[in-house]
Amino acid sequence: MRILRTIIWVLAAIGFLIFAAYNWEPVELRLWQNLVLETKVPVLALLAFTAGFLPMWAVHRSVVWGQNRRIRALENSLKNTAMAHRADMSGGTVAPQVADSPVDNSGKTTGEPADVFSPADAGDAGDAGGGE
Repeated sequence: MRILRTIIWVLAAIGFLIFAAYNWEPVELRLWQNLVLETKVPVLALLAFTAGFLPMWAVHRSVVWGQNRRIRALENSLKNTAMAHRADMSGGTVAPQVADSPVDNSGKTTGEPADVFSPADAGDAGDAGGGE
């Protein structure tokens, strides 16, 4: 997916360079009654693109940031609930541990307990009931 995004940006940059080469003409932009800005057409096109792109990019990044925070909070809540449920099922006086990082199955060591909701652990629970 990242390669596709890179290809699109490269094509857009090449298209803009071709546009700039063919339209490199000075234009006068009247800002106020007596204030006139003389610039090239590609500069105006680049400013217009930036003025439209930056606010939408900022909104997109803020939405992604908020969703990532919500996902981390839900994962931590799920992990805390599973740890509390496991402590209740074992009948022991083990206090549930509070998770302060998202669930990550890739970095497990031998001392860590198995994850309750892991697909690998679900198959082991079914085999414990008897079998052949």
